[in-house]
Amino acid sequence: MQVDAVFVLFCVWIAGAAGKMAQSRGHKLENYKQSRSRRETRMEGGGGQKPGSPVYKRSPDMTKSLMTKSEQLLRIDDHDFTMRPAFGGPPIPVGVDVQVESLDTISEVDMDFTMTLYLRHYWKDERLAFQSTNNQSMTFDSRLVKKIWVPDMFFVHSKRSFIHDTTTENVMLRVYPDGNVLYSLRVTVTAMCNMDLSRFPLDTQTCSLEIESYAYTDDDLMLYWKKGNESLNTDERISLSQFLIQKFHTTTKLAFYSSTGWYNRLYIHFTLRRHIFFFLLQTYFPATLMVMLSWVSFWIDRRAVPARVPLGITTVLTMSTIITGVNASMPRVSYIKAVDIYLWVSFVFVFLSVIEYAAVNYLSTVQERKERKLRERLPCTCGIGNPDDMMIDPQITGYGSMDVNTTGNYGMPENGGRQERILAQVALNDSQITGQVGPSRGYVNIWIDTHAIDKYSRVVFPGAYILFNIIYWSIYS
Repeated sequence: MQVDAVFVLFCVWIAGAAGKMAQSRGHKLENYKQSRSRRETRMEGGGGQKPGSPVYKRSPDMTKSLMTKSEQLLRIDDHDFTMRPAFGGPPIPVGVDVQVESLDTISEVDMDFTMTLYLRHYWKDERLAFQSTNNQSMTFDSRLVKKIWVPDMFFVHSKRSFIHDTTTENVMLRVYPDGNVLYSLRVTVTAMCNMDLSRFPLDTQTCSLEIESYAYTDDDLMLYWKKGNESLNTDERISLSQFLIQKFHTTTKLAFYSSTGWYNRLYIHFTLRRHIFFFLLQTYFPATLMVMLSWVSFWIDRRAVPARVPLGITTVLTMSTIITGVNASMPRVSYIKAVDIYLWVSFVFVFLSVIEYAAVNYLSTVQERKERKLRERLPCTCGIGNPDDMMIDPQITGYGSMDVNTTGNYGMPENGGRQERILAQVALNDSQITGQVGPSRGYVNIWIDTHAIDKYSRVVFPGAYILFNIIYWSIYS
């Protein structure tokens, strides 16, 4: 009986202790909730925040409110954005400005250029106006661009173009509370450039990038440069290896298509002047040196055939190689370029030096034939046994007396600087000359001068080439 009473008291004590512990835990939780509530109230009121404290007021999460979604704020679902703004009214003005980031390549073979630029459009669409207490704009990416109306610009005469998409598509849309819109995109375009290469490589080229609306005529869309020439900005670091960029400027014109009508067209013009130093080193100097090398043959003895012929052939082949290399990197145009004139005139000078030696060699052969015939007609004792039958003037030839075995060296004295002439006085029978009886003397003079051709060429060829260079560079430079 006493044991049961003790057991009951023990159970009652345990139950009381558990109740006190639960009550104490409930009080602690209630105190934590009250203190947290008071702290949040102080944070919202700012009363408990000290200057310089890192705890700031938490802004409400506006993205969880349906009324702050961009589609509903701009009321995109309430309008038909397949139609242009103010449809049925006056044409909508669309301002454009461009910032050129880089001018990548200029190709003479393909007649085109590649440019990377930022293309920006400005217009007003009242359908996108929204209420704002701080008059701040909203910026969006390409996902919203697909849901509203944007101008349908394209590049006239473009071959290739694309919008950059690294790391995301490089498109920006900024909407202001009054409905003004800024639409910007980064584009690389390869467009045609009609080049006149008649003065190549001393030429100056002007290329144009043309921007136009594809669907909207000037009755629906008025395209214009937003700030005139100041609408075009360029990076000062833009440079090209072969060209010097002289200037950029803009113009506006109307383009007419017979089937659709008149369109506003914007032009970006840029003028390029080619650097000449590369072509001087690679083309003009080698060609000039080959011409001067061909003149060396004029100072080589005309009897040295193995020396003069290979020299002429080598210079001709080298000039052919230079001409072929230049034309390989150029388009097949149907007119003559400035570099073609210089190279072909140089080729003609080299070729004429070969022809000059051919003429000298031919005249020397003719001279030898005449001397051979002369020896055949002379008596066997000419110059020795019967000196009256042949007389050689020593003041002219430099020889006192010669026998028949030395007549083959007429016109070839050891002194190459002396003008080579031959005066042969041939004794003929009176019956052969006059038909009269009795001995008599007659004289026939033979003058042959082949070395003078080389002497004249040493002056004429350089003088003519220098005159050509003066005329050429005065015209094209």
